[in-house]
Amino acid sequence: MGHGTWIDISEEYINWLCFANAGMLSRGNLYCFDYVMRRLPTEDPVVEIGSFMGLSTNVLTFYMQRYGRRNRLITCDKWVFEGAEPGTTVGDSSISHEAYRAFARETFIRNVRFFSGNRLPHTVEMLSDEFYNAWRSGRRVTDVFGREVQLGGPISFCYIDGNHSYEAAKADFQNTDEMLVRGGFLLFDDSADGSEWEVCRVVREIKAAGRHEVVIRNPNYLFVKK
Repeated sequence: MGHGTWIDISEEYINWLCFANAGMLSRGNLYCFDYVMRRLPTEDPVVEIGSFMGLSTNVLTFYMQRYGRRNRLITCDKWVFEGAEPGTTVGDSSISHEAYRAFARETFIRNVRFFSGNRLPHTVEMLSDEFYNAWRSGRRVTDVFGREVQLGGPISFCYIDGNHSYEAAKADFQNTDEMLVRGGFLLFDDSADGSEWEVCRVVREIKAAGRHEVVIRNPNYLFVKK
């Protein structure tokens, strides 16, 4: 059903998933994920930048399975949160940010093992810059589930949901675009018109450059590489 000017295709499984799996999911992204998985241009990997507690990771595996996509899903997160200074607590609580980070990481692993256990993604514990340096050099690394994964090569789709500062979002775009195949897709979270996140500035620059076409705005921006 529609919400204002955007489309929400939530269904029973998605609703149950969102009840149990903590996270921040724009329901408009579901339509974008569905669109992409119907049209992936190659069998090259799908990449997610920023995984938090695994909600969007589990949604991605759901749509990949629905449409029989054999692409590997490779995600990265280091569970280092903006404003979480070492040695400090979460607000006025007694919980340290170090403990919160460990909890988020453990919760991600538990959530993904449960909801995507029959198609477990590879999740690399790195910041996105570290991840793309490893990708560029074709490194073989160990994921958070203890399995080895070979990085490198083209990418067919990237969901960018990491650090939303201008510098970080622009670097994520540039690194991804270097690997993205022609006809490959890019989805920027929190990029809706009117959003206060700095990722919106990156989106405006991509639109102005003209090398990528906007295929969906729901309300976040999905691009295809020309």
